Amino acid sequence: MEYFTELGYIGLFLSAFLAATILPLSSELVLTLLLVNGLNPNLLVAVATVGNVLGSFVNYAIGFWGSVFVVRKLLKVSEEKFKSSKHRFKKYGVWSLLFAWVPVIGDPLTLIAGALRINLFVFFVLVTIGKLGRYMVVTYVTLG
Repeated sequence: MEYFTELGYIGLFLSAFLAATILPLSSELVLTLLLVNGLNPNLLVAVATVGNVLGSFVNYAIGFWGSVFVVRKLLKVSEEKFKSSKHRFKKYGVWSLLFAWVPVIGDPLTLIAGALRINLFVFFVLVTIGKLGRYMVVTYVTLG
């Protein structure tokens, strides 16, 4: 985390981008440290949101172009679990993308959205609302 905080806004962008992929990173911690160090809260929220949303687009693309190969072979998810995830996504609909920021379930949601070919504009709007909201709450709690 120290590396990302030393890079300031660029470090936050990178940590937010990577945290939205399957890598286990915490952009919230980097955001909090930068807020405490006095960087501009509005700019930090914007940078974190953009980075995190772009990272989610990577997951979407993986699901869109390589869903079966990536999910089954590289991530070693069984066919049964993959079908179950797709079924749950269809059951709760695209609105579940508002929760793409939630640890553990967020990355699979964005990957499944790609595999199901969810409209990109809808994906963008819902994922952005959820992720922006999360970073705004973290900022409010930190500076509160």
